[in-house]
Amino acid sequence: MAKTSVIARSLKKPKFSTRKVARCFKCGRKHGFMRDFGLCRVCFRELANEGLIPGIKKASW
Repeated sequence: MAKTSVIARSLKKPKFSTRKVARCFKCGRKHGFMRDFGLCRVCFRELANEGLIPGIKKASW
């Protein structure tokens, strides 16, 4: 879980566009971020396994 100060800093508009940091809206993690869902890989897996993300189901073949 990212500190609230780090999350607040990432929400502010940066001076330069390359400094923009994409963070998970649930936990604030910046690595392993999926833009399509706005989640990190850890939160994505938790929500997908619980069936809370529509259209996503665990692969089995």
